[in-house]
Amino acid sequence: MLPDVLLGRVLFLFGVGFLVANLKVSADLLRFRLRKKSALLVWQNPKPPYYGFTLALGVLLGLLLAFKVFVQRRPPNQVFGEAMMFVYYGYVFPLSTRIARGFYRDGVWSDGGFLRWGQISAVSWREDGGVTLVLVSHFRAIARRLQVPGHLYGQARRVLRDRVKAHDIHIGGTGLDLGSRDDQDAV
Repeated sequence: MLPDVLLGRVLFLFGVGFLVANLKVSADLLRFRLRKKSALLVWQNPKPPYYGFTLALGVLLGLLLAFKVFVQRRPPNQVFGEAMMFVYYGYVFPLSTRIARGFYRDGVWSDGGFLRWGQISAVSWREDGGVTLVLVSHFRAIARRLQVPGHLYGQARRVLRDRVKAHDIHIGGTGLDLGSRDDQDAV
């Protein structure tokens, strides 16, 4: 197989992968726009550590894409992979950093995505270096993290307690549940 053909197929596969990522993050952005008005306690997360690098990568991919389209006159099917990577690094990823993390009327927007109140089965606080809320879902055996600014720690605990009192969250204990533990104590 010729290297050009192999490279074209690999870039097309990358394009398919980045298309899926673009659609997922775009759906998150749309959900955030719809949920923004129902915010209870939210904050902007700091930019990711390599944010400048990803923006530079987006600019380089844009230049590469422009070169291939306007100078080399490549057809759209040959620049699909680079176009999807450009859309991700140049637009979708930078826009995703604007999603406010925190508590909304119908759930929590954590670092890993949105989790409805009714899906939360366990919460835990980690206070090593910064304050982190760890949420565990009923449906998935996966924990989601939420970095909480130190000055909002008390308010975040209050929101969680209010949601437990309203029976939006039911904390499922580990081990034997003898009914002697109050869900509010877990928060």
